[in-house]
Amino acid sequence: MLNLFKFFTKEDNKSKDIAKERLKLVLLHDRANVSPKFIEMVKSDISKVISNYMEIDEEGFDIRLSRVEHDDDSSTSALIANIPIKRMKNVGKNNG
Repeated sequence: MLNLFKFFTKEDNKSKDIAKERLKLVLLHDRANVSPKFIEMVKSDISKVISNYMEIDEEGFDIRLSRVEHDDDSSTSALIANIPIKRMKNVGKNNG
C-alpha cells in the first residue's frame, strides 16, 4: 500500500532544502558584501571573454557564489559558473 504521508513529507523536505540553500546564498552574498548588480557585471565580463573562443548559451549561463568547506574546518567563498557551450570557435587553431 502506498504511504501518502511519506510522499508529501518527502516533497516538503525537498522544498525545505531548496529554501535553506537559497537562504545560505543570500547570507553568503551579504557576508561577501556582493550585490546582485556586481554578480551581473561579473557574468557579463565572463561572457564577453568566453565568447571570443566559443559560442555559449546565454539563457543557460549561470554564476553564483558558494561556500567551500576545507579539511581544517575553515571555509571560503567560491564563484561557481555553469556555462553551456554551443560550439567552439576556430580562433587560435593552427591551420598548417
